[in-house]
Amino acid sequence: MTRRIPLLAVPLAVALTLTACSNDTADGAAPATTAEATSAGPVVSEPVAPAETAVLTAEGEAALSVEASRTFFSAAPLAVVGTPETALQAASLGLTLGAPVLIDEPGPAAEGDAPSGDAPTGGASGADAPAGDGGAVDPTAEELARLGAQTALTVGAVDLDGTEEVDVVPAPADEAALSELVGADLVAQPVPAGEEVAVLAAMDPDVPALLTPEAAPDRGTAEPSAGGTGTGTDAATEAGTATEAGTDTGADSGPAGTDLPATDRPDAVAEGVVVMTTGEPAQAAAVANARTAGAAVQVVPAGDPRATSQTVSDTAANSPEVVVGLGPAFGDAGTLAWRTATAATGTELPGGGQLVLPGKTYVALYGTPGSGALGVLGEQDVPATVARAAEHAEPYRALTDDEVVPALEIIATVASAGPGEDGDYSAERTVDQLRPLVEAAHEHGQYVVLDLQPGRTDFLTQAKRYEELLKLPNVGLALDPEWRLRPDQVHLRQIGQVDVAEVNEVVTWLADLTRANNLPQKMLVLHQFQVRMIPGVNEVDQSRSELAVLIHADGQGAQGDKRTTWRTLRANAPDVAHWGWKNFYDEDVPMLTPVQTMQVEPRPAFVSYQ
Repeated sequence: MTRRIPLLAVPLAVALTLTACSNDTADGAAPATTAEATSAGPVVSEPVAPAETAVLTAEGEAALSVEASRTFFSAAPLAVVGTPETALQAASLGLTLGAPVLIDEPGPAAEGDAPSGDAPTGGASGADAPAGDGGAVDPTAEELARLGAQTALTVGAVDLDGTEEVDVVPAPADEAALSELVGADLVAQPVPAGEEVAVLAAMDPDVPALLTPEAAPDRGTAEPSAGGTGTGTDAATEAGTATEAGTDTGADSGPAGTDLPATDRPDAVAEGVVVMTTGEPAQAAAVANARTAGAAVQVVPAGDPRATSQTVSDTAANSPEVVVGLGPAFGDAGTLAWRTATAATGTELPGGGQLVLPGKTYVALYGTPGSGALGVLGEQDVPATVARAAEHAEPYRALTDDEVVPALEIIATVASAGPGEDGDYSAERTVDQLRPLVEAAHEHGQYVVLDLQPGRTDFLTQAKRYEELLKLPNVGLALDPEWRLRPDQVHLRQIGQVDVAEVNEVVTWLADLTRANNLPQKMLVLHQFQVRMIPGVNEVDQSRSELAVLIHADGQGAQGDKRTTWRTLRANAPDVAHWGWKNFYDEDVPMLTPVQTMQVEPRPAFVSYQ
């Protein structure tokens, strides 16, 4: 058996000639047959590289395969068409042959799922595409027409309704026969459930493999085939096999053939492109299309490349110029672009990845450097403070599966009895005064939150004073409305408050700063022990994923009273996802142990000590 791997690309002119042969004839002559079309040499697809970041959001496996084909191919004389049951086999064959892969979903579910918009150049438009019974557009047939496909290798029970101009070649179920058909020594490789896309992304096209779903443990161990699932039952019947495809090609499909044209893989044209996939098996065909075009593939399970140490390091290593996300988990193109730019820096937060929450529990000392009267943070020098924070965090590690992160909540602006030179009743620490502790925390893998007690000025004005520190990756911000005064108020005569509109001004500014500087997500803490302190707090803007908003319940005293405060605040802000709890050494009766603290429901994501 002659082996055509590795497959070398033929000149582009040949491919263009072959494509033209399938659509244009001179003097009314009949279209060229597949054999005639391939007499000049192997056929080759024409991949393209997307010019800008995009997210493919077509619903359904078939529609997504079509959208990926439109994104990565302008033309292709040969296409591989599978079913949802045979998608993995079809994807591995497409990658081996260098051909686009389409998934055909029978019945009404496939109708109208084709992505909208103008088709790339090089093929038929939707207006010229074939239609099935009743005039409904078949997205698979439409895409075959756009590609100018002359031959379709079908894997499984594919119904190519309305594709009279396409030669249909059913993939044989026999592995040896399939190898001979495609001109490559295929080796069957069973793939465990859930690993389909990861294995496909790592597959070397120069080492051809027929990827097949691994047999379920209780369903036999028969060898898998091109169209089967490798189970002990009649896999050819259950999975929609190549054998079925040979007898069920659709009433209006083209002639069934037995040979494929000689095929070369195209040159890679999308080497600066990274395709991000959540790893869902339904994305296999789209992944194969991207890989054939030369794009790298990165598995991002949560749809956010900032989410884990692995996704951050992978993104930094790939350093993508253009990113294509598969599925709505990646958000819109703009969101994917800035998240990718952030992840590409490779910078990680304490505890790993670039998201402060969820998945982490912070244990913090509260206070200001040099003043023990305002909290335990100021009772010792910088090295001892960092060590004490680590000691406080240690008992929590055995109490949660989250990453436990030692933290420092530093009061940057301290509420003052007098107006001060600026008249705002707030004593602002300088950046230089805070920097030694902030940098020490960074060196020891600790997170920092800068706390603002603004007096008669507003939170945004004070936050901007610390922009230099907030540009550091491990520094977040806290707003303490207890100390937010009106123009005629002074501290300790009333409890301050701030409207949620002022809080949202800070949200917008801090999120913009974070995005503009490609910084990891920042925590924004809102201190509260009375509902009136932040009227409308449930309306705080949580749409900016550059930030994680957390309400910190600051109640003190008897534990029954603290629990009542906790429940009241939570009932007032049901849409806020993240919550913090404060333990007071002197005021709580008694102060909770770490075990008791972690029994608070819901479990706090941020625990501070004052």
